[in-house]
Amino acid sequence: MSKRFFSPMRAEVFVEGTPYPWHKVRGDIEGPERWSAAIRHQTDMLPAVSGPCRLEVEFILPSDRFPRDHPYGTDLDNLLKRLLDALKSTILRTAPGLDGAVVELRASKVPATTDNKAGARILLTDEPWKWAIGGGSV
Repeated sequence: MSKRFFSPMRAEVFVEGTPYPWHKVRGDIEGPERWSAAIRHQTDMLPAVSGPCRLEVEFILPSDRFPRDHPYGTDLDNLLKRLLDALKSTILRTAPGLDGAVVELRASKVPATTDNKAGARILLTDEPWKWAIGGGSV
């Protein structure tokens, strides 16, 4: 039996900017597209994945994203939707199914402080999973 060698792809980046959710109807209406453009611009030179991958992201949100009626901040699912859609044209552009290639996801959100800027810390890797590469079952 021959050994199969695999060199995992690993991309880490801090995307600077103000994270916006997928849909915004009041306030800074252009903000979401600025955020999408920032993601595309700041991840464009990263290596692309071509198969199943794992995504870890930490959104660092400005204090106005934690209003009194939403003390835990902007919904993670909405933040992820905009992020993943932007990554489809950069790091996920060669993966079959584009953002459908993300088979494992960890996401969190924290308030920005004077020590850290608003944005998103992103780690994307295609380290193999046995079930994803045909080596076993879940």
